Amino acid sequence: MSIENSRIEGFYKLSVAERRKKIAEIGGLSESHVKALADSGELSEDAADRMIENVIGTYSLPIGVATNFVIDGEHYVIPFVLEEPSVVAAASNMAKRCLTNGGFKSNNDDPVMIGQIQIVNCPDSKVAKDSIIMERENLIRMCNEVDPILVKFGGGCKDIEVKIIETDSGNMVIIHILVDCRDAMGANAVNTMAESIAPKIEEITGGTVILRIISNLAIHRLARVSAIFTPEEMSDSGSDPEDGREIIEGVIQAYHFAKADPFRATTHNKGIMNAISAVAIACGQDWRAIESGAHSFAAHGREYGSLTKWYKDGDGNLVGSIELPMAVGLVGGAVRVHTAAQANVEILGIETADELAKVMAASGLAQNLGALRALATVGIQAGHMKLHVRNMAVTAGAEGKEVDIVANKLRERGGRITQAAVIEALDELRKE
Repeated sequence: MSIENSRIEGFYKLSVAERRKKIAEIGGLSESHVKALADSGELSEDAADRMIENVIGTYSLPIGVATNFVIDGEHYVIPFVLEEPSVVAAASNMAKRCLTNGGFKSNNDDPVMIGQIQIVNCPDSKVAKDSIIMERENLIRMCNEVDPILVKFGGGCKDIEVKIIETDSGNMVIIHILVDCRDAMGANAVNTMAESIAPKIEEITGGTVILRIISNLAIHRLARVSAIFTPEEMSDSGSDPEDGREIIEGVIQAYHFAKADPFRATTHNKGIMNAISAVAIACGQDWRAIESGAHSFAAHGREYGSLTKWYKDGDGNLVGSIELPMAVGLVGGAVRVHTAAQANVEILGIETADELAKVMAASGLAQNLGALRALATVGIQAGHMKLHVRNMAVTAGAEGKEVDIVANKLRERGGRITQAAVIEALDELRKE
């Protein structure tokens, strides 16, 4: 069930319980999913024990929701699970700055994953490669016999590619099976197909199959999202085009730094993944696979660089886009076990892996702009520390209402927020 409006005024002013009630109302959450969120999103010990080995307990992180997102004309409230302050606020802030031109637009690939089969000790690598190509149709058929349900829903093995890699230990023949995984992430289906045709591959090539495994560099399963931000929207006031034009210039310069320098690009892309991984965790996805795929793609065929692109169009608007592998799924995996992950999927109102992919990509683009805009104006620490000050107050020993009183006092005072300033403010409060 999709929501009608992601613009929730004054949401941050509500209590946690009030926010949860509001999201439950506008997202149409079931009672069980509301309860899962209210119970700190925890797994039962029995469920946790089925997920991994040697379980001794569970571990909680905050679930926040980013607002203001409009993607392909649909409104989304996006759940984030992470510990870092300012990420949810920045993504929400940037999402509302592209609404003049309709929000975010997506253009995703079909959900095709790569399965790799490694063959060594072939008598003749070139002959082995040609033999595999000749048997291509038969090998595709054998793969699809493994998972007729996937084929029934329009998925399955679609193609086979072959390459030869020269190594110090001799040539390797590498097969890529290209599998449309539909609404699954695809690891189980792809790995099973690769393993099932291994004996036939050895028969064809005369070599020995070693590895049969999915690749997380999913270059055939790219998510693409773009958005246009006017100078007015980019300004501090939301209506000053001259201020906005200056900020746009700063954002573009910051982007070109990341594009040209891998040291900057690494932190630049980390900021993008602050949002993407947070949504992945919230929705029970394999966020490590998504992280590795994204960073590998940032170096695929080039020096490591930015996952996003930023430029000015002919009208002086800021145009941003993101392109990266997005191996996500709603069939199988943790999302089928973790009740809080199910609740977060329900909050999103999505029904397909493609929808989840575009939501995650849009969140990454918004978060990237939030970081670039901050870097180009007040600096990254100003906004970050204003939100982090509550944690600093707790570290200083503040309890209960003291936390917010100290935080508000330091925000109102302005200037640089340090741990020493927090301790001083807490001492002043207690003396009063």
